[in-house]
Amino acid sequence: MNNKYYKRSKISEAKFRQLIRYFAMDFTASDTAELTGLSRRSVTAIYSRLRGNIARWSASQAPLEGTVEVDESYFGPSRIPGKRGRGAGGKTIVFGIFKRKGKVYTEIVPDAKKKTLQRVIRGKVEPQSVIHSDGWPGYNGLVDVGYDKHYRVQHGEDEFVSSCSHINGIESFWSFAKRRLAQFNGVPKHTFYLHLKETEFRFNHRNNNLYKVLLTHLREDPL
Repeated sequence: MNNKYYKRSKISEAKFRQLIRYFAMDFTASDTAELTGLSRRSVTAIYSRLRGNIARWSASQAPLEGTVEVDESYFGPSRIPGKRGRGAGGKTIVFGIFKRKGKVYTEIVPDAKKKTLQRVIRGKVEPQSVIHSDGWPGYNGLVDVGYDKHYRVQHGEDEFVSSCSHINGIESFWSFAKRRLAQFNGVPKHTFYLHLKETEFRFNHRNNNLYKVLLTHLREDPL
C-alpha cells in the first residue's frame, strides 16, 4: 500500500492517520488497537518507532538561546530507606533546559556533577544566553566557561523567586512529565528515554495541534 508516512507499510494511509490521531490524543496502545482494529502488537511496534523518531527530532533541535532555566530532576521508585543523596535508590537523573516562553530540552545524565551539567549546557545553550538555576553546586563555574549572565535562586534558603530569577518554567515541566508518566504505572528503564522524549515533544507542542505537527514531521521523516 502507498503510505507516505510509513515506508513499506501494510497499513493503509487512512488507517495510519487514524492511529496517529489517537497517539496525539495520548491513547494507550491497547485503546488504539481496539479503536483501529489493528493488533495490539502492531500498534505497540508503531508507537515505539514513532517515539524513536520523536527522540531523533529532539536531538537535532538547535541550541537554546535567550533566557533559559536549568534544573535536574529524579524519576523512578520512592527512595529506599537508608539510601541518601541525590539520585539515591536507583532513580534516573534527568537534566532539563527550558527557554522561557519556548521549548524544553531533556537529557538523561549519569550524575549531577559540575562537569556533567556543564557538558550538556555548553552543547545546548548559546553563550550569550541568560541562565537561571538554583543553588546546586553543579552549576558553579558557568561564568568561567563563557556564560556571563548566571543568576541563582537559593531553594535551600527557602527562596523560590528573587526578582526575575526563578526556575518556575522548568519545574512546571517536571510536574507535567511526572503526572503524565505516572499513567503508565512505572516505565521500564529500557524504554524510559523514549517516553521522556515523547513527553518533552508533547510539552513543546502544547499550544499546537499535535496531530498535524506529527504528520508534518512524518512527511519529511517517515517511519
